[in-house]
Amino acid sequence: MLQDQFGRTHDYLRISLTDNCNFRCSYCMPVEEMVWMPSSRLMSTEEVLTLARVFVDLGVKKIRLTGGEPLVRKEFPEILDGIAKMGVETTLTTNGVLIHKHIQNLKSAGVRSVNVSLDTLDREKFQKLTRRDQFGQVWDNILLLLDEGFRVKVNAVALHGLIEDELCGFVRTTEKLPLHVRFIEFMPFAGNHWTSKQVVTAKQMLDRVKREFPVEKLEDMKHDTAKKYQVPGFAGTFAFITTMSEHFCGNCNRLRLTADGKIKNCLFGKEELDLLSALRAGQEVVPLIHESVARKHAALGGQFTSDYKKADPDKMENRSMITIGG
Repeated sequence: MLQDQFGRTHDYLRISLTDNCNFRCSYCMPVEEMVWMPSSRLMSTEEVLTLARVFVDLGVKKIRLTGGEPLVRKEFPEILDGIAKMGVETTLTTNGVLIHKHIQNLKSAGVRSVNVSLDTLDREKFQKLTRRDQFGQVWDNILLLLDEGFRVKVNAVALHGLIEDELCGFVRTTEKLPLHVRFIEFMPFAGNHWTSKQVVTAKQMLDRVKREFPVEKLEDMKHDTAKKYQVPGFAGTFAFITTMSEHFCGNCNRLRLTADGKIKNCLFGKEELDLLSALRAGQEVVPLIHESVARKHAALGGQFTSDYKKADPDKMENRSMITIGG
């Protein structure tokens, strides 16, 4: 069991398969001319599966594959199949553009839930945000996932100046489609030029939705990061991930493994321990995992307080979002 000093048990691991992506979203990837990690620094397929097995033996029950964009990694089917055979719940976060090429892999591996990142329903805005004209393919793949019986969560980053006009459109998609739309408060990472004024809070968003729709609060489970709602009679739901305005660190059960084999005990944490180098040197990685969990801060990686307006991004030490993993 992986339990920290605050009594939190960690049984959910997010594994980044690559820092590469076929989109160029500015809040995630600072510049177009990104320099990707050389393959020698990335975990090989065997190393991903070896470390995943270690975590499973330590009590991890759920593994989410992330990137960058995990589907751009050519070994994705092999990695997915290997993890699925470990008997854990296996899930995926993707930008959705390559889903149609992997739908059978996902079904064969027993994946039942997929998170798709999508910040706008407008094709022109999508192209501006991602620097790619592929909205149609992403939307078609969301519909494909639904047709194939997957539970689909759509993750939209609440970007000030954009989300205000998109909120009700996203909620309206849940009328006929069993989508679960989640609005994520904008978070600070290296290179994304975050300021507190750019944060649109869950309360502000909910107030806006309530002006157009009747809203019912749904029950949230212990480790949920999203506060869930539904318009009565609609097929799907919507929710808010309130990292900035109302953090949920007290029930955190998550750990992260970066594509270069570093364990991060918090999305905002600056401390990383190098599991991959230890593995390649033939050293034990279990003590490092326990050490990382033991070092975990009570909240927000110890980098800022619950009053996000006082957060100073220039004093935070962290990676860019794309090199952490979604």
